[in-house]
Amino acid sequence: MCCSQELSEFKRGTVKGCHLCNKSIREISLLLNIPRSTVSGIITKWKQLGNNSNPAIKW
Repeated sequence: MCCSQELSEFKRGTVKGCHLCNKSIREISLLLNIPRSTVSGIITKWKQLGNNSNPAIKW
């Protein structure tokens, strides 16, 4: 992979929703076809910064 892309706000929201539905990081990663490290990063930053924040995460 030569270039990284910013994950859309919709996909970040989908990751958060899946996490709230008790899906594992691995399950979310497979479902959305994004790396586990990205899923983990989204969840970690969301827990640290709260609901109102929308950090740009690249993968």
